[in-house]
Amino acid sequence: MLSYDELLEHLRKAKNGDENSKNIVFTNNTPLIKSIIRRFVGKGVEYDDLYQIACIGFLKAINNFDESFGVKFSTYTVPMVIGEVKRYMRDNGAIKVSRTLKILANKINKYVDAYQTKNNVQPPVELVAKEFGITEDEVVVAMDSARMPVSIFDKFEDDDEGSELINKITSSGGEEEMLDKIHISNIIENLGERERKIIIMRFFRDRTQTEIAEELGVSQVQVSRLENKIIDKIREEYQR
Repeated sequence: MLSYDELLEHLRKAKNGDENSKNIVFTNNTPLIKSIIRRFVGKGVEYDDLYQIACIGFLKAINNFDESFGVKFSTYTVPMVIGEVKRYMRDNGAIKVSRTLKILANKINKYVDAYQTKNNVQPPVELVAKEFGITEDEVVVAMDSARMPVSIFDKFEDDDEGSELINKITSSGGEEEMLDKIHISNIIENLGERERKIIIMRFFRDRTQTEIAEELGVSQVQVSRLENKIIDKIREEYQR
């Protein structure tokens, strides 16, 4: 692995057309590229194609990165690569079904939560199916999809405009605040699956600690402690 100073030096050379430095930067960041595309596996695009598209995004990151941004290259790269992959998948229709399923899952979860609050018991699958005019199998598939790992770059289910969860982090300023947003999003993306899920459910989907505790099968007190630890972790990473 290169030191960050070494990486910057190779980035400067790569931007000036040095193919050897460009290959070195690619090699040094291959694990990052693979970690980014892993979330898109199984969504209608072959792994090799995902990797090629991600590399195009990575190349754009190399060409557009500016040290004056004041952020690490990896922090700048992640949204660039994700954006490239998502544009490809959107243009090829690979994520439309997934988005529809997530919207349905969110509606079902809200219905289940409301029913459980009122009746102190979860509604049977057949009742949910009747409520939404779908089959029981479709209910099961939708509810299973809601258990998939969540990402800060996922679409926000209630937003008809299809904005991503990252856009729930408000930013009224200019470039500096936007880069802060990118930094925070990268930190959240690098959290563990359960930590990331808690933060997104709590602050982006406005779920209560009690609701999160029920979904995760833990106590509300445990969720509260985990939440505080995660926030401290995010704050510590942000200040580095």
